[in-house]
Amino acid sequence: MTVPLPPPNRIYLLRHAEAAWAEPGQRDFDRPLNEKGYGDAEIIADKAADKGYRPDLLISSTALRCRDTADAVHRAVGSGLDVRYVDALYNATVDTYLEIVDAQDQAAVMLVGHNPTMEQALEALIGPEAMVSALPGGFPTAGLAVIDFDVSVTAWRLTDFVVV
Repeated sequence: MTVPLPPPNRIYLLRHAEAAWAEPGQRDFDRPLNEKGYGDAEIIADKAADKGYRPDLLISSTALRCRDTADAVHRAVGSGLDVRYVDALYNATVDTYLEIVDAQDQAAVMLVGHNPTMEQALEALIGPEAMVSALPGGFPTAGLAVIDFDVSVTAWRLTDFVVV
């Protein structure tokens, strides 16, 4: 597993908000956010915008619940945000998440994706001890990790974790 080095200097990892249960015959991929999830997506997007957290590029899984969450971020930070939807983020490995981030040359990149891969990506970036200390209960839905590259120690560190 290769952990990305700058750029980007900042990585945002946003787990999609709470999704509805699948209807009979509905694929997991097509599950939208539930009512709580829609509200939480708006709240987390607004909190991020209020804190000045604005990615240069948002890369989202193409799964409906991730697209719904990404749409909330897009509304909160403005129409100038470059948003890309990537099929490979659905059912991806942690290596795929990190390779996608590593391939970007923007200063701040946001991934909107799924657990357990989102949690595994955060752990790969900041280390298992920092992960357990910051998120003893795991990576919640609509949770936003803000990770910055610390040049003094040449390592990623968790700067903030925003929850609803």
